[in-house]
Amino acid sequence: MKFLTPQKFFLQKKIYAQLFNAEIFSDKIFCKGSGKMLVDVITLFPEMFSSPFADSIIKRAIDRKILRINFTQLRDFAFDKHKQVDDSPFGGGSGMVLKPEPMYRAVRNVLSRDENLSRKIIITDPSGKVFNQSKAKELSTFDRLIFICGHYEGFDARIYDLADELISIGDFVLTGGELPAMVIIDAVARMLPGVLGSEDSARTDSFFDGLLSFPQYTRPQDFEGKKVPEILLSGHHANIEKWRREKSLEITKLRRPDLLK
Repeated sequence: MKFLTPQKFFLQKKIYAQLFNAEIFSDKIFCKGSGKMLVDVITLFPEMFSSPFADSIIKRAIDRKILRINFTQLRDFAFDKHKQVDDSPFGGGSGMVLKPEPMYRAVRNVLSRDENLSRKIIITDPSGKVFNQSKAKELSTFDRLIFICGHYEGFDARIYDLADELISIGDFVLTGGELPAMVIIDAVARMLPGVLGSEDSARTDSFFDGLLSFPQYTRPQDFEGKKVPEILLSGHHANIEKWRREKSLEITKLRRPDLLK
């Protein structure tokens, strides 16, 4: 069996090769309760992850050795020379369904490493509970997340037995599970200590405390007659915090009243 690291996927294609080096992926850095996270993604299309994870917050998390992301190519766990991982569904119907054997082999291979870490296996699936900020905070407490990304017409039903949880990012259909996995990884990574410039950055995000975020302003103070609220220029921190809380409640009531129920 072949375990595929980001080096193989991205270096072969010469895409963001500088991002993934041996030091970043030192196993000694990632241990139980370290405050760092190991993410494994089982997918047919690992190249999809190259651009989103090569910039901004995710790149910084990897550079700071807070986050490690490994990719496993599902086709490497197929039985035949054609690397077939899907087949037509019993009972008829359109499309192809992912076969159970390659997926079970891939998951078992991934689980054979880093067994001492607290983990959760996730299938991104429209039938799962809809992802939100509360779930992101919960997932950030694990040492390891394993994502199973589907494609085509979905999974053989027996594959669902591998998952600890099914997660959806909304009531709509995507081509595969890779995009939802990227969304979840990004949201969870923000919750890890040291990823953002300040711990307060995450606390002021929308949904962190169940509300939408308050309005933010920067220079200039007056832009085409639209002025920064005087309270934000007062320097009175208690009053500013009170104003921000009130604005969060006001905006949430106006735009997302369902969050207040």
